[in-house]
Amino acid sequence: MKIGDKVRFLSETGGGRIAGFQGKNIVLVEDEDGFEIPFPVNEVVVVNDEDYSTTRVVEVKNEHKESQTVDNRSVKERLKAQASEDEEDDTDPSDNFTAPVVERKGGDLLSIFLAFVPLDIKEISHTRFESYIINDSNYYIHYAYLVAEGNSWRVKSVGEVEPNTKEFIEEFGREQLNELAQTCVQLIAYKRNKPFLLKPSVDARFRIDPVKFYKLHTFQENDFFETPALVYPVIENDVPARPLVIDAKQLKAQMYQKDVEKEEPKKTSARREELVRRYDNTQSKARQVTQRLKDDKIVVDLHAHELLETTVGMSASDILDYQLEAFRKTLEQYKAKKGQKIIFIHGKGEGVLRQSLIHELNYKYKQYPYQDASFQEYGYGATPVTIK
Repeated sequence: MKIGDKVRFLSETGGGRIAGFQGKNIVLVEDEDGFEIPFPVNEVVVVNDEDYSTTRVVEVKNEHKESQTVDNRSVKERLKAQASEDEEDDTDPSDNFTAPVVERKGGDLLSIFLAFVPLDIKEISHTRFESYIINDSNYYIHYAYLVAEGNSWRVKSVGEVEPNTKEFIEEFGREQLNELAQTCVQLIAYKRNKPFLLKPSVDARFRIDPVKFYKLHTFQENDFFETPALVYPVIENDVPARPLVIDAKQLKAQMYQKDVEKEEPKKTSARREELVRRYDNTQSKARQVTQRLKDDKIVVDLHAHELLETTVGMSASDILDYQLEAFRKTLEQYKAKKGQKIIFIHGKGEGVLRQSLIHELNYKYKQYPYQDASFQEYGYGATPVTIK
């Protein structure tokens, strides 16, 4: 293929004669109206009806001379310019290639997790942490990660996580742990470029106890990180997480109902007898209530993990009953020690345990004054009681 050859187009009608070239892949085709049309070389074909007469040869030579321009550049400059032009034309089709999502068996059940990973597990008392959203499914997810500020919420992160991957959210220190006391993850799931089963949107709320970040056993081996991590399920196998949330008004009504039942003794249900036996048995889940002295004050931790070996099989109401029983036994133990100050650590959380303790103090132990503990020492998670 050379200047002067008659060509026709492969992908459309028309043709003309070759007037010149642009790079190595573009040919300039002059049509019958004298317009030069740039066309890919592989889209034109030479027509074998060349006119080899003297007149035509002279015309071709004259056309060739007219098409040429004087180039005063050195050979080195022309070679450099040609190499640059070849680089521009030599595009790699893989540059804009996106690999299709590889789906795994069982991945159509939605499983999303919120994870906290210590940067240095060996220095658990001083290390910083990283937080992640883990998408263990074949769906894309769009998420919003929020924390509570009083009665309002603040967005910490919003984004999209591809199937079967995890997304880094932030790195934080212990000074920010109190911000995580009430956390919420909202998400929607979908697939791209293919039909899929519609999943309901998820709104999962968590109570994250800052004390857990100081305990090594809190961080467990897992399938998502090479180091131990604290992993909270947002939704697992299409089942949304149901955090422990108790309505305070409902709780108060239930407590009043229990008082009425005590006044009118009835046969204790088999389930309640079984529950009592489980707590009283020396081989049960119960631990001895831990008490420690601090500046002549007795400190009692009422967290479930401090009172019980495990909470497996126990409902939220069962756990609360046991915490209140430990509270009552402690007051009974020190009722003769006038002036003794006892600090009950209940944690911040949703405030259910604290409200239950305040109810007990207002109605059953009116003679014992109480107040909020020092914020610097205990935050909002403790209540001192004085024996009178």
